[in-house]
Amino acid sequence: MRIVPGILLAVTAVTLSACSGSGGAPSKSTTGTAEVGTTGTAQADTTGTGQASTTGTGQASTMGRTDCAAGYLAQFTTRRKLAQLLTVGITGAADAENVVRTEQIGGIFVGSWTDPALLAEKQIDRVKAAAHTPLMVSIDEEGGRVSRLRSMIGPAPAARVAAQTVSDDEFYKQSLARGGAMKDLGITVDFAPDADVSSQPDDSVIGDRSFSDDPEVVTRYAGAFIRAMHDAGLGAVMKHFPGHGSGSGDSHTGAVRTPPLDQLQGKDLAPFRNLIGSGAGVMVGHLDVPGLTAPNTPASISPQAMALLRQGNGYGAAPFDGPIFTDDLSGMAAITNRMDIEDAVAAALEAGADNALWITSTAVPQVLDHLEQEVRAGRLPMRQVDDSVVRMARFKGIALNC
Repeated sequence: MRIVPGILLAVTAVTLSACSGSGGAPSKSTTGTAEVGTTGTAQADTTGTGQASTTGTGQASTMGRTDCAAGYLAQFTTRRKLAQLLTVGITGAADAENVVRTEQIGGIFVGSWTDPALLAEKQIDRVKAAAHTPLMVSIDEEGGRVSRLRSMIGPAPAARVAAQTVSDDEFYKQSLARGGAMKDLGITVDFAPDADVSSQPDDSVIGDRSFSDDPEVVTRYAGAFIRAMHDAGLGAVMKHFPGHGSGSGDSHTGAVRTPPLDQLQGKDLAPFRNLIGSGAGVMVGHLDVPGLTAPNTPASISPQAMALLRQGNGYGAAPFDGPIFTDDLSGMAAITNRMDIEDAVAAALEAGADNALWITSTAVPQVLDHLEQEVRAGRLPMRQVDDSVVRMARFKGIALNC
């Protein structure tokens, strides 16, 4: 899968996703103020090491929201809560309907291998009808070479080409039209934009998927894309935190090592810092980051990477209380060379991700069996599971009594 890993709005003060009780399109958002807890303030790193703190802020508001969502949470068994934190690739309508009906997973992913009739012939409607809780229907639609819908809604230029040829305002208008077309097909979330800062050749793993090697340009165009998706009624997910653009290697084929965390601060992390209050979710990449992640533990399964994003104080950002997605956990060698899918999903959620993404539905029962064992053993606390279920609900635009 071309780098993947919500429906709108992560949980921010402007209700990054704001909602209708039907779980439909979130309300439009034009502000970018991140919601923080009563003790949570954005603090610059003062240690001089760039190392993310593993204790800290941003928890009070989440705990309060989970408490006031008790009625919503009460409808789920433990297994169904865990299922809400999974997004899996499907081959077509029958596959999707089966995994949704039997396990009530929270999301499906439409990939290049998915039967186009799922969307083109509105088969997605019966899949959504099988879900007891509004279903997230996600896709990887960046434009350029990462496009699943060009045959249905037409082509779009790669991010780099767009930034070089049209203004950010015109890019917003173009993206808004595409977002509307995606919504009409039944898509609710686009795993885009790519917020990586890169000067790599066009055809490299990031390459022309990056808007620019200038963080300010990336911020403007990625921000325009996020606004367009939200205004079209879709969720957006920016990627690949903490920045793939300067990494060596391709996580599809093996491990990727970035420069040390302190060297990412002024460039790679800047768009995420600037857009953390935009209402977009964040996808964490399979990236080994010296000074942040432990050896042989990529960011997508690293508690330190999740804490850096969640707390914000290790890179000068506001705390983030929106949904954290993983990149694909089953089709990328940066993970599969290290562990199987059951262990990878457990590691990601235990590290602090809210949603684990992978590209087939076949392992869902085994993954859920394993996650239930992790909960019973105390390795995945129920409070953490509940917090993630609430974040995903808000991202889907589900109205909670909070």
